[in-house]
Amino acid sequence: GAAAAVELPLCVHLTPLLPPGGGRGGDGLRPCRAPPGLCGPCQPDRCSLPGGCRAGLVPDSCGCCLECGNLEGQPCDPGNRSVFYGLCGSGLRCEAGGGGGEDEEEECVCEEQEPVCGSDGRTYMNMCQLREAVYSTPELHTAGRGPCRTVPVIKVPPHSQVNGTGSSLIFLCEVFAFPMALVEWTKEGRDVVLPGDDPHISVQVHSRGGPLKFEVSSWLQIEGAETGDSGTYRCTARNNLGTASASAVLGVLGAGETGV
Repeated sequence: GAAAAVELPLCVHLTPLLPPGGGRGGDGLRPCRAPPGLCGPCQPDRCSLPGGCRAGLVPDSCGCCLECGNLEGQPCDPGNRSVFYGLCGSGLRCEAGGGGGEDEEEECVCEEQEPVCGSDGRTYMNMCQLREAVYSTPELHTAGRGPCRTVPVIKVPPHSQVNGTGSSLIFLCEVFAFPMALVEWTKEGRDVVLPGDDPHISVQVHSRGGPLKFEVSSWLQIEGAETGDSGTYRCTARNNLGTASASAVLGVLGAGETGV
């Protein structure tokens, strides 16, 4: 009989090629990929517009229809041709990861790495993360460049503890604020800011770089603890918008004492 005519279907159907949670910038399904040279004639009227694209739309592997762009941190195809992983979405570029391995895959990186303040009062680490959030909250918009101005927020408060005499101990306090906060330690019943002139008490402060550069970590360290060090210690963070504080209790046991 006559040879059957072969029709090259337009590559617009979806096949689940990604694991749960590892999907593209849309519904977690990857459009099929047509092999090079097998795309057939472009018929835009047969293209179905994908929904749920949190990073916008990009050309598919045939350059005819549109598909969801990949999100920040997802693998991608370099260049301007969608071959396997797909192209990065709006405001993202495809580049090799920072691990330095020979077989390291490229991934989507946001072109704008500065934090921005959303109209919801939240700080987004970059514009791409704000754009993703706009998908589920359409009324969200940029309130300003840089982090949202906020009173200090103590993200990790100091924790109460019990130790024996002669031990070394550390209280940690982590704070987020913009403008950056000044963090101080005090002990209940004393008017001085620690360490004061006490040689066995020290305070260290570390301001983080990178995306967490507006967080401050402060440690209060006591070397060779004595029973007189028992009491309530308070971490206080302040900037020109306000103050926040958190406290913890230290119990130092003498020889023969137990915490029961």
